[in-house]
Amino acid sequence: MKTINLKTLSEFKDEFYGKNGTEKRDNLEKGYEQFKLGVMIHEARIQRGLTHEELANKSGTTKSYISRIENNIKEVRFSTLQKIVELGLGGKLELAIKL
Repeated sequence: MKTINLKTLSEFKDEFYGKNGTEKRDNLEKGYEQFKLGVMIHEARIQRGLTHEELANKSGTTKSYISRIENNIKEVRFSTLQKIVELGLGGKLELAIKL
């Protein structure tokens, strides 16, 4: 019988991307945060029952820009993110700094 040695996500990242603070690991974490932001915008848009075009019109941007953010193709400026969340989605943007 073959034994499978499972790793935690943290162990996997340490092994394949290096420890926290290394360039490769930092790039992975940054990419994940951008991906997560796109997913959060997508989920909020769906929850509000809005199309890409409707959200774009409400937030003063374009349909393709919203789509590119949701698909992790485009980085979003903070001021634009505020407009998308507050004007487009009717929400409140909250940020945190973790040290």
